[in-house]
Amino acid sequence: MKKSMAILAVLLLFVSTAAPAADFKSDKEKKSYAIGMKIGNDFKSQGLDISPEVLVQGITDTLAENNMRLSDDEARQVITALQQEIMQRRQQQSQELAGKNLEEAEAFLEKNKKAKGVKQTESGLQYIVLQEGKGKMPKATDKVKVHYTGTLLNGEKFDSSYDRGEPATFGVNAVIKGWTEALQLMKEGGKLKIFIPPSIGYGERGAGARIPPNSALVFEVELLEVL
Repeated sequence: MKKSMAILAVLLLFVSTAAPAADFKSDKEKKSYAIGMKIGNDFKSQGLDISPEVLVQGITDTLAENNMRLSDDEARQVITALQQEIMQRRQQQSQELAGKNLEEAEAFLEKNKKAKGVKQTESGLQYIVLQEGKGKMPKATDKVKVHYTGTLLNGEKFDSSYDRGEPATFGVNAVIKGWTEALQLMKEGGKLKIFIPPSIGYGERGAGARIPPNSALVFEVELLEVL
């Protein structure tokens, strides 16, 4: 929010007479229009219901030191209320998405556990043995070197050591619970396809922008070495 307001202030310093689309009289006009597009997209992505004309008037009055229609205290109160409104809306959207994803995860896992070759543990972890290993089995206190690919239920890939061209190394107990459990079912040289419920994955918090809340996760994991 503060970032968008700051950009708007910069915009007013650059803006000259409005030009028709794709008909700019100077590079300054083109830059001004591009900044305006960026600001518009920022506000649109936040779902803000604003009047562009009144918003620009507020900045114009401030820069020109005109008589202000709101005092500084009144403006701060409005902005604080707006920020709270945005936060509440985002929390509600996140909760709705988490509920939807949980229903989809439960429906998928219920059906998937009946598929050929699928085994399920007490925690709800499901797996298919793609290749039996012949080496050591890791303990929770060990470190391992693995190759893996992770996808969402819709097939969207969110991570892959294969794509990076380098195996991953980490502690068995330093990852999500589903991974910790699955690794201890494997032997060196083995490959599993694992299906991780949200409860032993990233749960309601998700993981950044790539793993939404309450997502069931699908991994193909190859245990290369127990370190």
